[in-house]
Amino acid sequence: MLFAHTRTEPVDAAHALPGSQTYPYPLATQHVVTGRPLVGPYPAGTQVAIFGLGCFWGAEEIFWQLPGVWVTAVGYAGGYTPHPTYEQVCTGRTGHSEAVLVAFDPAAVSYDDLLARFFEAHDPTQGMRQGNDVGTQYRSAIYLTTGDQRAPAERARDAFGAVLRERGYGEVTTEIAPIDTATQFFFAEDLHQQYLAKN
Repeated sequence: MLFAHTRTEPVDAAHALPGSQTYPYPLATQHVVTGRPLVGPYPAGTQVAIFGLGCFWGAEEIFWQLPGVWVTAVGYAGGYTPHPTYEQVCTGRTGHSEAVLVAFDPAAVSYDDLLARFFEAHDPTQGMRQGNDVGTQYRSAIYLTTGDQRAPAERARDAFGAVLRERGYGEVTTEIAPIDTATQFFFAEDLHQQYLAKN
């Protein structure tokens, strides 16, 4: 993608870029496909899942098409640099992955269904890459927004991992980690939101 970088070793907190106290760009306010508020607050009962599965442009479309998904947004997750820019994330020096936030109605689509779509939509055995996109920002990741998400995420990883091993793939490298959506998920610039619908 733009500003391609091939850094494949994660940066640590001591060596991460300093970032910014606020967003250095205006946030999009509305999802261009659904017309719903992008940033929230979301309706009562809505749950949030966050996934990293390579370039967020195509990954976001996979989820916004699912019935029961209220809204999606792309951003940066799992790193150290507050309010990073796309260019900073692409240096590999923020610790973030490109990620998709999925706000969903659990009565209409389950977290297990989202996990299945996540694992089916990318190769979780590639480490710090997806296809030709190489760098720590393209790693496979499941960011847990509640404690209840850990067990199903680990079950899905193990189940898909067993199938992939049977088919000759390597070990699943998907990172599974808790995340505070208020302080550790940063919405990406407007040009990246619903990119495939705009271009």
